[in-house]
Amino acid sequence: MVVAVDRGRWTCAPDDDPTLRVTAMRARELGRTPVVVGDRVGLVGEVSGAPDELARIVRVEERSSVLRRTADDSDPYERIVVANAEQLLIVASLADPPPRTGLIDRCLVAGYAGGLEPVLCLTKRDLATPENVLERYAALELPVLLTAPELGVDAVAARLAGRVSVLVGHSGVGKSTLVNRLVPDAFRATGVVSGVGRGRHTSSSAVALPLPGGGWVVDTPGIRSFGLAHVRPDDVVRAFGDLAEAITSCPRGCTHLGPPADPECALDELDGAPHRRAMSVRGLLAALADS
Repeated sequence: MVVAVDRGRWTCAPDDDPTLRVTAMRARELGRTPVVVGDRVGLVGEVSGAPDELARIVRVEERSSVLRRTADDSDPYERIVVANAEQLLIVASLADPPPRTGLIDRCLVAGYAGGLEPVLCLTKRDLATPENVLERYAALELPVLLTAPELGVDAVAARLAGRVSVLVGHSGVGKSTLVNRLVPDAFRATGVVSGVGRGRHTSSSAVALPLPGGGWVVDTPGIRSFGLAHVRPDDVVRAFGDLAEAITSCPRGCTHLGPPADPECALDELDGAPHRRAMSVRGLLAALADS
C-alpha cells in the first residue's frame, strides 16, 4: 500500500511486513498513471527498504473506492485525495471554530459518491452541545462520534480498528490532535486557532499511519473548500439502497431536486423513513446546486 507521496517518490508498506517502508518510483511504462496514498501497487527491483535504494511501481490495482475533490465547483481537474479507504471520518468542531455544515455536506456528498462510508466526528464537545448538528443529519442514519480533550478517543479508535479510514476537516478543528492520540508516535504537528477563528494549516500532505490495533488512518491537510465538479446527483443517491431502487423510475436527466425543477422525481413517492432520508439527501444536493 502507498502510504506517502513526495516529489515523485512513493513510500510503500509491503503486505508481508507492514512495518517496512520501501521508497519507489513510477515505472516508465506507467506513463502518467496517477498513484496516490491508499493505492495498492506492484513493486519490482530493490524492495528491501535499504537507504538510497529505489523500487519501481509497475502496476496499480483496481480501486475499491476513491475520494476526489476539485479546487472549486467549476474546476474540471479532479484531485484524488486517497484510494481504497473504507471510511471517511469527517472531523468538525462544535466550537472554536464553529461547525461549517456546508463543508460537512460536501464531504458527505464526496464520500457517498466515492464509495466510502461517512462517519461524522464532532470535536470540542466540552465547549458546545451537538444537538443542532445531529438533527441536521439524523435522517441519513450517519454514524456520529463525539470527542473532547478527555472524552471519546477510545470510541474513535474502536471505529477505525482494522480498517482503512481517511480523516478530513478544515484547519483548527483538532484533526491532527486526534491523530496524535490515535497514533502516539505519529508526531503530527498540532496548531492553535487564531484569534479570528481560523485554524493554521498543520499537516501539509496526506499520509497513511498504522493504527496500534491494526488498520490505517490517512491524515490529510486541513481544507478550506471542497469542490465537487465531478459529482453527479445519481452518484450520491445510489449510495442508499432504497433510494437507488426508487430513482430507476425517474425520467432521464432528473437531478432529484424535486418540484419545480423535477416534478416527476420518484423520491417524492416514498414515505416513512425512506422519504425522510430522501429529503435529507435532496438537501445535500440542493446545497451543492446553490453554491
